[in-house]
Amino acid sequence: MRGVTAFVSALDLFSIGIGPSSSHTVGPMRAALDFAGRLGPGTLESVDRISCVLFGSLGATGIGHGTPDAIVAGLAGLRPEDCDPAAVRGAWSTLPRAADGAGTVLLGGSRPVAITRDDITFAPFTRLPGHPNAMTLHAWARDAAGTERELLHETYYSVGGGFIRRASEDAGGAASLAGGSRSAAAAPGMRRATAAATARHPLPYSSSAELLALCEEQGVGLCDIARANEEALHGREALDAGLDAIWAAMHSCVETGLVTPGVLPGGLGVKRRAPLVREQLDAHDCQPVRERDTSTEWLHAFALAVNEENASGGRVVTAPTNGAAGIIPAVAHYYLRFVPGASPEGIRNFLLTAAAIGSLVKANASISGAEGGCQAEVGSACAMAAGALCGVLGGTPRQVENAAEIAMEHHLGLTCDPVGGLVQVPCIERNAIAASTAVSAARLALLGDGTHLVSLDTVIETMRQTGLDMMTKYKETSEGGLAVNVIEC
Repeated sequence: MRGVTAFVSALDLFSIGIGPSSSHTVGPMRAALDFAGRLGPGTLESVDRISCVLFGSLGATGIGHGTPDAIVAGLAGLRPEDCDPAAVRGAWSTLPRAADGAGTVLLGGSRPVAITRDDITFAPFTRLPGHPNAMTLHAWARDAAGTERELLHETYYSVGGGFIRRASEDAGGAASLAGGSRSAAAAPGMRRATAAATARHPLPYSSSAELLALCEEQGVGLCDIARANEEALHGREALDAGLDAIWAAMHSCVETGLVTPGVLPGGLGVKRRAPLVREQLDAHDCQPVRERDTSTEWLHAFALAVNEENASGGRVVTAPTNGAAGIIPAVAHYYLRFVPGASPEGIRNFLLTAAAIGSLVKANASISGAEGGCQAEVGSACAMAAGALCGVLGGTPRQVENAAEIAMEHHLGLTCDPVGGLVQVPCIERNAIAASTAVSAARLALLGDGTHLVSLDTVIETMRQTGLDMMTKYKETSEGGLAVNVIEC
């Protein structure tokens, strides 16, 4: 009897946030927000200074991913879901060095606390056991003699997709808080990480084999299984409103990226290409006689638009991460624009199917580039998009599973080696290519009856094992691959 579920709500897996990274920007912001919330009355008033240490991958590529800025913004009470992205950029980098005095952060949005750039330090070669993306926050009080004592410290793991865990929860304990303890509400990312595991779902599953068996028993598709679980958690109206809000944010990101020219921040001098591609395609498509089918080129433009917005720190939807955020919106736009009979209800089913597949990857492997390489990010997103497109094109559950497997299989071993620690090269183009792979995988699966040799469960497990075997320098540390060789070119 099925009792354990891998299910993660689409409203959680697809979270609206900011760029450039779900694990290095959104997760740390949520961790800092949670930390500030754990300083209760009587303690918050005693805080004189906050410090933070970034370990492992957060320490290695944190500056390029905007991690310190996100931490300062989170301490000030900003949330990635609804903050102004411009308020995050420069939140740390504009602070003075310790030798030059101190800046101020309104801790929790209310308590002025001194902070300098040097209060956030980097330990890229220290990897904590819980996850490669780790950070420890400290709150300090200072007596009349200037002697500091620690009021609270917490270690957080940013486990991918904006989800976070507290190390003290992993250990089954609670953080020590001088002068008493307080049970703070969990940060949004923490609620997302645990809600699906604790809520009761009418149709639980922990593998694609179980998910397919449920589809056969119920005589329905993957999106219907996902909807039944979602409605038990949220209700129909709230679910549809949430899915529509996610799609609206994805659509807005594409539209903004298609019309925003310029050069991406970070020093690499990468030019935005999506607006130029859009202009060329618009000019071609306006011709009385079209020379070629431009559907694939539009697919690429959609993906480029999202990932250029992400690289600039703009509003983006984790899908299931920011580094892979362009694939699912691009394929969904391709569906709406080029598939006869496409509809808003089809988009809802698209997102539900994608989330059902993404849940399996998150539960049984990883969606974190620092943990599994880019196969865990772009590979996962490609599988989700392929299965989702196959579903809305009329594929059977087994064809949908086949499409997801094909897409994931051909990303196995993909490394995460961002040049300069920025989510730009090779990340932006990689999303465009993976969007094409997702469409190809869906079309290929539809040509068969769903029978195939390698199951989605097998390829997910293989991805997990490959991530464990992959050298750390190829997992979002910018210490290997293109990140070091591109400089020599």
